[in-house]
Amino acid sequence: MEVQDFVQKNSLGEKLFQQKIDTETKIEPKDWMPDAYRKTNIRQISQHAHSEVVGMLPEGNWITRAPSLKRKAILLAKVQDEAGHGLYLYSAAETLGISRDEMIEQLLTGKAKYSSIFNYPTLTWADMGAIGWLVDGAAILNQVMLCRTSYGPYARAMVRICKEESFHQRQGFEILLVLSKGTPEQKAMCQDAINRWWWPSLMMFGPRDSESTNSDQSMQWKIKRKTNDELRQQFVDMCVEQVKVLGMTLPDKDLQWNEQRGHYDFGEINWNEFRNVVKGNGPCNKQRLNARKKAHEDGAWVRAAAMAHAKKKAENVKQNAA
Repeated sequence: MEVQDFVQKNSLGEKLFQQKIDTETKIEPKDWMPDAYRKTNIRQISQHAHSEVVGMLPEGNWITRAPSLKRKAILLAKVQDEAGHGLYLYSAAETLGISRDEMIEQLLTGKAKYSSIFNYPTLTWADMGAIGWLVDGAAILNQVMLCRTSYGPYARAMVRICKEESFHQRQGFEILLVLSKGTPEQKAMCQDAINRWWWPSLMMFGPRDSESTNSDQSMQWKIKRKTNDELRQQFVDMCVEQVKVLGMTLPDKDLQWNEQRGHYDFGEINWNEFRNVVKGNGPCNKQRLNARKKAHEDGAWVRAAAMAHAKKKAENVKQNAA
């Protein structure tokens, strides 16, 4: 009888939960939610947070080598923004009952993933422009949808993140625009960066819809608002027009307008490369993870000092209250 009561109660809870989702009512931390909804959000939000933090590495590589003081300041501000995004997202994930330490442990041990795009090297200054325009541009298409995601803390965190990512995209496009009007060497550098970052940027949207195991459920729960393929198509359509302003080309011989579909057709992604990078065998996977491990180890004394200070402060407050 107790088992039957539990099943009925759980079934009613799921029905009321889905009604909230369908009426666009945000799910808050203390609300009842299915375990699978909680786990899906933890996986997605923590992966997003890890991506923001790891994403600082390829750009941090160029702060000291930026071509002017102005460029250094702008790039430094961007990297600082990304650290802040990681903080917002880790905080949002913590409301689901997972600790920051557990999430970091999952990243450092390879259990948790981060965006595959950050496992590619940044070889020239033009890569800072390509990352801003293409990588942040792809991220914005994903993240604007997340401002309306069903889990409240995640949706609210994304509002500020999207505003700052919009600045990052404009900053990146401006870098490429300046290079595109420069010397033949600078123009070649601009085109080379676009060539190298185009396909990895398309991979950012994830596998094909037919191969995405979580997509249907995430759409039903309105964690996602558009599918991987829908967002990828929107990105291609957008970039084809923007690259014309640069006077550059996208590295895809199959790219052409399809009048019947009302969209651009584009070539096949190298899915073997995508899977290889996701599995940890990309150009910089080991380098990125080792950098995070070293930073975590080097920062141990800071965390210990902060905890000791907080403990001492709490003791002082307790003594004063007594």
